[in-house]
Amino acid sequence: MQTNGNVSKYTHLIWDWNGTLQDDVWLCIDVMNGLLYRRRKPAITLQQYREIFRFPVRDYYLKAGLDYVIKPFELIAEEFILEYDSRSQECSLQPKVVDVLNIFAEKNLSQYLLSASQQEPLEINVAHYGLIKYFHRIVGLSDYYANGKIDTGRKLVAEIDASVNSIVLIGDTIHDYEVAQAIGVACVLFSGGHQSKDRLEKCGTIVVENLIDLLSVVG
Repeated sequence: MQTNGNVSKYTHLIWDWNGTLQDDVWLCIDVMNGLLYRRRKPAITLQQYREIFRFPVRDYYLKAGLDYVIKPFELIAEEFILEYDSRSQECSLQPKVVDVLNIFAEKNLSQYLLSASQQEPLEINVAHYGLIKYFHRIVGLSDYYANGKIDTGRKLVAEIDASVNSIVLIGDTIHDYEVAQAIGVACVLFSGGHQSKDRLEKCGTIVVENLIDLLSVVG
């Protein structure tokens, strides 16, 4: 675990969903490789995926080998999401998710979910795993283009109506760090999700390898 000076304790936790709480990396790779196969493009590996995945995802699609000459991004995104959503409940949660959420709940920490997933499928997914009870608010996007979540993050922080010094965002991508910076809150990154530890550490914030490590970092 990389640390960055003294770590404050927080009372409001904003969680990312995909890759942080839900272990869906393998599914994202499988669905992408299906898209690439149907276009006679080479498949990507786990290592390649974790090095090229980024927000907005339209840039990641290009890095993966897709192009928008024959079919525009919006239609490719729809193709991806329709298959992903039909299989998303095949995924497991990351190790110790329930334990960690439960411990934070017992400490009376307020927990929120902020995702680049579409709102309705996100709520269905969270309910499937029996986790809705842990979150004061679940915030997704209104479309499936996954352009980012800075705007929704700002709205969520305004609703929390607490000092930004009491809030920490927990995610697994550089974009999560960018969101935290934009909305003025602390950030902890988890290296078991969609981007490699080396990429995450370049953000200069705390990086944990296991979610259980958050217990000593957050509060």
